[in-house]
Amino acid sequence: EAILGRGVIAPIYPGEAIMESRLAAPGAGGGLAATIPSGMRAVAVRVNDIVGVAGFVTPGTRVDVLISGVPPGPQTASGPKVKTVLQNIAVLSAGQNYQKDAEGKPVVVPVVNLLVNPEQAEVLSLASNETRIQLVLRNPLDTQTAKTPGTVMATLFGEPAAKAPAAPLVRRVAAPVAAAKPVAPVKVIELPPYQIEIFNGP
Repeated sequence: EAILGRGVIAPIYPGEAIMESRLAAPGAGGGLAATIPSGMRAVAVRVNDIVGVAGFVTPGTRVDVLISGVPPGPQTASGPKVKTVLQNIAVLSAGQNYQKDAEGKPVVVPVVNLLVNPEQAEVLSLASNETRIQLVLRNPLDTQTAKTPGTVMATLFGEPAAKAPAAPLVRRVAAPVAAAKPVAPVKVIELPPYQIEIFNGP
């Protein structure tokens, strides 16, 4: 009775004992939602054979998320840029979804659900709408975070990336000094010379 109605989050084979770790928490329901840990989110990413690493992105694997596009601001002169925005992201599920094309006909669209935290969910949502996403498959035992500056189009041809224009220099201008008022001449007072009188006694 304690396990009836609870979702299964891991395969249970015939004849195998049902372990608590294979079941979702009471009241969590079933399906994909029951497999999401507390504080995490599942974000769906539309993929194709290239983005999805030719079908090798399967539940349980880990991927990095790359974005490509033209960055805003002065860096536009360097052309498109590729940047790694998320690393070591777990794949919850990989399947197909039905969406309508421009003519309203249903088409099959491959979808991958990634397990991210709320901040990463915001980054992934913005990236999927404004840039092109590429998933990179990685070894699940490799947990190191790589620090990459990103690659721009100019570097592929061996040319230095365009530098952002230098900010204009701010010069400090001294406030004008008021003209000094003329000083009145000092009046010299002449004192009378000292006089000495000598008195002789008798």
